[in-house]
Amino acid sequence: MVQISESLAWELVKNNNCFMKIRNGRSARTGSIRFSSEPGNLRNISTFQDSGIVKEKTLDIAATSDNRVTLKIKSKSGKIRTTPLNKCFRRSEKTIMSQAISNYYRSDLKKAALAKYSAIYRGNKVATGSTKKRVPVKKGRN
Repeated sequence: MVQISESLAWELVKNNNCFMKIRNGRSARTGSIRFSSEPGNLRNISTFQDSGIVKEKTLDIAATSDNRVTLKIKSKSGKIRTTPLNKCFRRSEKTIMSQAISNYYRSDLKKAALAKYSAIYRGNKVATGSTKKRVPVKKGRN
């Protein structure tokens, strides 16, 4: 396979790929939005910075079928290293920070990685039924 630069690959792929989802806006002013469902894209927006196809270094946080979370890191050689995040929230957050951000891997994706992990973590808590139902507040006499 021929190696090409990331910017050239983005120019070839940015307008047409199988992961792109184009949604029209509600008014003429808003225009259309380009979403992307590719693996390695944390924010699901079709931009050069977030692209998992063209970047050599990508990280992805994904939910598994058994309500767990995995951290996938792609190296320059193309190998994907998978790390399960089964611990409590703070330990998993520390793992994400140490493996993906603190060692100068992709520090620009810190906010997006933690946001995606917290969203998946909340969804898994609801799916497993570990969240408690709120007790309705008793109202006084009126």
